Amino acid sequence: MPLVPLSATQLSVEIALAYGGADNFTGRPVYARPAAWLHGDALAPLGRAIALAAVQGLSFRIFDAFRPQEAQWVLWAHTPDPEFLADPRRGSAHSRGAAIDLTLMDGNGNDLPMGTAYDAFTARSHHGNTAISAEAQRNRHLLLGIMTAAGWDFYPSEWWHYQLFAADGYPLLSDSILPVPMMR
Repeated sequence: MPLVPLSATQLSVEIALAYGGADNFTGRPVYARPAAWLHGDALAPLGRAIALAAVQGLSFRIFDAFRPQEAQWVLWAHTPDPEFLADPRRGSAHSRGAAIDLTLMDGNGNDLPMGTAYDAFTARSHHGNTAISAEAQRNRHLLLGIMTAAGWDFYPSEWWHYQLFAADGYPLLSDSILPVPMMR
């Protein structure tokens, strides 16, 4: 199987999958059994990012990783906005196990201010947006620097989304690939 489970303890990260509960833009859980998975190729760049953040006294909170194709259809049916969600007919880097949504946390486990919440589908979520505070701009630049130095590509519309380069080259995966499915 190309996907590998992520362990918060082993990676020294917090895993708080937004689609595992109702506190997301759909207002309901999307995953019945939330679990964080990534393609094996993403583990080394994630490890590099974790190490780079740790040097700064920071860590990561992971909001989403592998997202089964079935989940992408649920999100798209709720909000078919191609600026912030990949059309499932084309496929998402998340549904390939090649993307991760995350933020930086300080040494006390508090999210650094990023100017918007995760999944805020507005122009204020774009990288380089100057309508947010200077502190949030610095934090986004810090996140961008850590992730790109670690080998990740970024998506210009979402400060939280990072993916492997050439993510489209990975196959789209459904929930059935998991040993214990995430979907209902």
